[in-house]
Order: sequence, then structure tokens, then C-alpha cells
Amino acid sequence: MSGTQRVRAPRPVRLGPKSVAVLLLTGAIGVVAFGWPLLADTGSGLAHAQDAPWLFAALLPLLVAVVVATISESGMDAKAVAMLGVLAAVGAALRPLGAGTAGLEPMFFLMVLSGRVLGPGFGFVLGSVTMFASALLTGGVGPWMPFQMLSMGWFTMGAGLLPGPDGVRGRAELAMLAVYGCVAAFAYGAVMNLQGWPLITGLGSGISFDENDPLHENLVRFVAYYLTTSLGWDLGRAVLTVVLTLTLGPTLLKALRRATRRAAFDARVAFGEPEWQPEGTAPGSS
Repeated sequence: MSGTQRVRAPRPVRLGPKSVAVLLLTGAIGVVAFGWPLLADTGSGLAHAQDAPWLFAALLPLLVAVVVATISESGMDAKAVAMLGVLAAVGAALRPLGAGTAGLEPMFFLMVLSGRVLGPGFGFVLGSVTMFASALLTGGVGPWMPFQMLSMGWFTMGAGLLPGPDGVRGRAELAMLAVYGCVAAFAYGAVMNLQGWPLITGLGSGISFDENDPLHENLVRFVAYYLTTSLGWDLGRAVLTVVLTLTLGPTLLKALRRATRRAAFDARVAFGEPEWQPEGTAPGSS
């Protein structure tokens, strides 16, 4: 046969029923953790400083459960976990390069591309573990850390849920990832603002949380609060994510897919009885 055979690109790690169930449970816990202060009386004495340790304690075994479920359902081995650790370490090292400077955080573009290649299940774990490692590296450990882990996990998982893992390639894929990175960078900032906004006092009446108002009016106030305090910061993150995705994306995607292919994430091992051959007959002969 003449011509060059095209090498099939590795597919993202698939999600099985167990992985989906654990991710849904984790998402439900996260939504409750972020949203309950909107429904609670500010005079109740409850705050994220008190619920954060419980959220962190629930999040860690759920992360392990996602990894175990994904490995058991996809047939991956220790090489996949090793790759997860390497990417988390790189992401944690990238975060201090821009943290604290107009929202410029280069780790976000790495999470977008890694989630695209590894898939939503491992993407969620990668985002959460990377944020945990970076918090330890930068000394950013506090009641906000488990919320950052959840938000980054969702951010990375979303990249793995984008359509066309087999058919969309080249410029179309880069454009899709850049658009996702831009939108998700703003979404990440908005979700993290929601974590602390109901508990902040002393703001103007037009942007402060008011426990006596209905939920929809408080959400309007939250939008005003976000636009006033955080939009500019998140804009820097979104722009940097888009620029790095479009410039470094082709090289990094190729490297990630090559590593994934060599790790044989989607390989299946089958065991069976060897086919009987007549004595003196070479295997494969007829």
C-alpha cells in the first residue's frame, strides 16, 4: 500500500456511568456550597470560613473517586496518573508568574488545552489538583481554596466537554478553544465573586447583598457588584488566555496528544486462549 498513513489522534478519556455519577454529585455539592449564602440570613453567624473545611473534606475523596472511576472504566494505568501529576505541577508553577498582576494568570490556557485532550473527568481532577498545588506553592491557603478548586475543576472540565473531539482540528479547534477560554475566564471570576459577596459588608446599597430582598433582586445587585469590582481583572485573564491559546496552542496540543498516544490511554487489553495450531505449522501460515 502506497502513501502515508494518517495517525489517528488520541481521543479524550471517556466518561463512564460511575464517573458521571461522581461528577454530578460533586457538582451538586459545589452548587450548594456556592449558593446557600444567598438564601441564608446574614445575621445567622454562618460564613464560608466555617463551611470551607467541610467542603474541602468532602471534595478530596470525591476527587479520588473520579480518578478511580475513570481509571476502572477506561482501562488506564499509572502513566495517566503520572501525566496528571506532571500537568498539575506545571500549572501550579505557572500561576505565580502572573497572579496579582491585573488578573494575568497563564495557567488558565494550560487548563483549557489539557481539558480538551484529557477529557472532562480527568480535566476536572486536573483543575482541582492544580489549584490545590498552586495554593500550597503561593501560600494562598484559606477558606477560599476549596471554592477555587471547584471552580477550576469546572473550568477545565468544560474544555473536555466541547464538541468535535475527533473531527474539529486545526484553526477551527483553536478558535473554539480561544472562545471557550475567554468566556470561561469571566465565568470563573463571577463564580468566585459569588463565593464571598453575600458576606461582604459596607458596600454601596446598589451592590450590597440584602437578606431582606428576594433572590432575583440580589442577583441584580451581584451583577452590578461584579461589573464594578471584578470585570477589569477578569478581562486581563481572558485576553491572556486567548492570546496564549492562539499562539502556543498548536504546539502544546500536539505535545499533549503525542504524550497521550504514547501513554495509550485508550488502549484495551484483552486476554484469551491462544489459537491452536497444528504441530509443525508456523502461526499465521495457511
